Amino acid sequence: MYAATRAAGFGDEVKRRILIGTYVLSAGFYDAYYTQAQKVRTLIARDFENAWTYCDLLLTPTAPSAAFALGEKSADPLAMYLNDVFTVPSSLAGLPAMSVPGGLDKSGLPLGLQIIGKPLDEQGVLDAGLAIEQRAGFTARPESWW
Repeated sequence: MYAATRAAGFGDEVKRRILIGTYVLSAGFYDAYYTQAQKVRTLIARDFENAWTYCDLLLTPTAPSAAFALGEKSADPLAMYLNDVFTVPSSLAGLPAMSVPGGLDKSGLPLGLQIIGKPLDEQGVLDAGLAIEQRAGFTARPESWW
């Protein structure tokens, strides 16, 4: 049952990421990858701590470009992973973050703004997200594709 639900329940991309994570955490690569990653994670958290001396929230792009079409980058996993590049630091540092719509690109595709807050300041992130959405007057909604 476990194998059947995992095989049918996860898409190719999720399976790929699980396999990469399993490979990196395998005994032979633990020190090479995991230990080094923990050091990098500490440095990233320290950078955020320094930023909090100057501000209460950070506003960044959610992704380097608008959304790509379903299956468009499936042949190039690296290009797909690079779309996550702006959301990874807050996750590594364990910080609350959310994405809100910030407008549309020339093609009419939504662009996201990521709000990153101080540790345990989920309410501050939610409040900022609400304020941005209200003041931006963003009303565009994706067309139903089903």
